[in-house]
Amino acid sequence: LPLVESGGGSVQPGQSLKLSCTSREFRLDYYAIGWFRQAPGKERREGVSCFSKEHLSTDYSDGVKGRFTLVRDDANNSVYLEMNSLEPEDTGVYYCAADIMWRPSRSCVPWDYGSWGQGIQVTVSS
Repeated sequence: LPLVESGGGSVQPGQSLKLSCTSREFRLDYYAIGWFRQAPGKERREGVSCFSKEHLSTDYSDGVKGRFTLVRDDANNSVYLEMNSLEPEDTGVYYCAADIMWRPSRSCVPWDYGSWGQGIQVTVSS
């Protein structure tokens, strides 16, 4: 897989985690980048935070606004998802995704991203 995630784990509610995504194949500063998660028992992945290269903006899902931050580190060819004040509802497998295509109508949805990592588990539980 072209993308590799790291930094997952098990934490208690209110704690923080920082997920990392890097690539040995892509220069991520050329790509739109998204973080998605698949909650337990859910079939679909939901968008958590996405950076649109078309609009030069970062979007967040309503449930994570104010708690999560997507950070691009072009010098290290990495993208991070800083997650604070974690809640049990944040539990799931988190995926980093990237897309090189120019999509003026890009949204933070899985079908707008063509390359994926293997996913990493985040568990928030007391």
